[in-house]
Amino acid sequence: QKQDLARKLNLRPRQVEVWFQNRRARTKLKQTEADCELLKKCCETLKEENRRLHKELQELKLMKQTATAAASPPPFYMQFPTATLTMCPSCEKISNGGDHHNHHGASTSSFLIGSKPAHLIFNPFSTHPSTAC
Repeated sequence: QKQDLARKLNLRPRQVEVWFQNRRARTKLKQTEADCELLKKCCETLKEENRRLHKELQELKLMKQTATAAASPPPFYMQFPTATLTMCPSCEKISNGGDHHNHHGASTSSFLIGSKPAHLIFNPFSTHPSTAC
């Protein structure tokens, strides 16, 4: 093909060969330049996004420091008093820590888990001298 084209164009075969090599090099160079421009644009976009995120991070850190320094109220779940619940092992009735001495149906702060009859509540943390029901 190179010989045939050289004859038709009245050129030497080496001239045809060099012309095609140059053409390939120019095409490759143009593609590389286009790729480079695209990568530059992507890089600038990423830099802008990175700057924006760093700024946002600094603002969030400042907000956190300000909130901590202002002695914000405790979280919602910590604003309620803690309760001590105990369960009688024989009747499975649950009671608050204060009415463990007698819960034969007279206690209003107890509720029944099982269907067993009511007995005294066993509270292992109580100050009652007896550790059993």
